[in-house]
Amino acid sequence: MRPSAMRSAAQLLRRRSYSSASGQPERKVAILGAAGGIGQPLALLMKLNPLVSSLSLYDIAATPGVAADVSHINSPALVKGFMGDDQLAEALEGADLVIIPAGVPRKPGMTRDDLFNINAGIVKNLCTAIAKYCPNALINMISNPVNSTVPIAAEVFKKAGSYDEKKLFGVTTLDVVRARTFYAGKANVPVTGVNVPVVGGHAGITILPLFSQATPSTNALSSEDIKALTKRTQEGGTEVVEAKAGKGSATLSMAYAGAVFGDACLKGLNGVPDIVECSYVQSTITELPFFASKVRLGKNGVEEVLGLGELSAFEKEGLESLKGELKSSIDKGIAFANAS
Repeated sequence: MRPSAMRSAAQLLRRRSYSSASGQPERKVAILGAAGGIGQPLALLMKLNPLVSSLSLYDIAATPGVAADVSHINSPALVKGFMGDDQLAEALEGADLVIIPAGVPRKPGMTRDDLFNINAGIVKNLCTAIAKYCPNALINMISNPVNSTVPIAAEVFKKAGSYDEKKLFGVTTLDVVRARTFYAGKANVPVTGVNVPVVGGHAGITILPLFSQATPSTNALSSEDIKALTKRTQEGGTEVVEAKAGKGSATLSMAYAGAVFGDACLKGLNGVPDIVECSYVQSTITELPFFASKVRLGKNGVEEVLGLGELSAFEKEGLESLKGELKSSIDKGIAFANAS
């Protein structure tokens, strides 16, 4: 690729996701699971973010190689790799933001609940370390099933006496990214100007895109189109798993979504106003203790959990339909965290 083309690509990425770091405070970001399918491209994208001054890459294996590779990129963030339990403390100390894509990926035929027994234990152990070594950091949970791993993290932090509901986020940005892409394609509008709130949870029918609130609005979509777009958004992960034919899951798009949400959190920490993203957080906008909706981000993490707004009849039906499954996933996570 020509240098001019590389510069153009970097400029486009910054325009879409990132802001200038001029005069901003130094920020340490730790990625736990940095050698995995999501972790590696996520490490690359966070290395490109000018708001990151220190990038800490942790995994149980292979992290030194990933860190060496990423560290050669000529952007300001200083990169260090950490491997194994004995280096986890150093990886976490002083972190402002911890992003967790650790765990096993989905495989054909697997649901997010099938991942539970493995990933739940990984998340519990990592969060125990976070509570000890960087209790004030913002936590971005990517490890699936997010509907359960966020409640697990909350319970671990409560036991440690470090829980702050404003600082724990389930990353549901990929659902938003997919909804924007699919809506733009069907409505024939430029994707860069599209926004679609996605609420509920982060698995199957718990994912509820609010296409009635999509901008720019359009009259070109029928009720059947909306139903099809909703189903495709809900099954986007399965679409990728099947397309990769057993050789992976949604790693690249998830890394992009994780980088976008991580950047939003950093902007909030740095006092940039009016940063609003959808995220799965502790919430009172429904009867469920955790719920994804639009959230205003700030210096303390969550500044405000925003309401759902006006829903269509189809969306109201979807909201009621998702609550049982989402409650079950939340309860499963809480029970796991408190079992030992």
